[in-house]
Amino acid sequence: VQLQASGGGLVQAGGSLRLSCAASGRSFSNYDMAWFRQLPGKEREFVAAIKWSDGSTYYADSVKGRLTISRDNAKNTACLQMNSLKPEDTAVYYCAAVRPPYGSRRFRVNSHEYDYWGQGTQVTVSS
Repeated sequence: VQLQASGGGLVQAGGSLRLSCAASGRSFSNYDMAWFRQLPGKEREFVAAIKWSDGSTYYADSVKGRLTISRDNAKNTACLQMNSLKPEDTAVYYCAAVRPPYGSRRFRVNSHEYDYWGQGTQVTVSS
């Protein structure tokens, strides 16, 4: 699976952005997807995940109620709608994918659990 992230940019606090992650190479529908973010010199931080089996979602506490992850298996795309953005949301955002074991219900929140990564897209929120 190859992932291509896009949609980052500069926005004022309180504004919105929509990130997209386009997948190619294999069937996208059997892969759990997630978004992570990273600041220079820091570890990659989990943001949100969505399961392939039922579309259920899971969020980091810091983004609940403001960011929404979604997917369109027919279009091989996952998105992250970002509303009410704060300066602390500034980071490089990465999309990630993993094909979970059959029957797995667990959400994966650690970066090492994902096999495929997009190239990252910069989000900058000014105060």
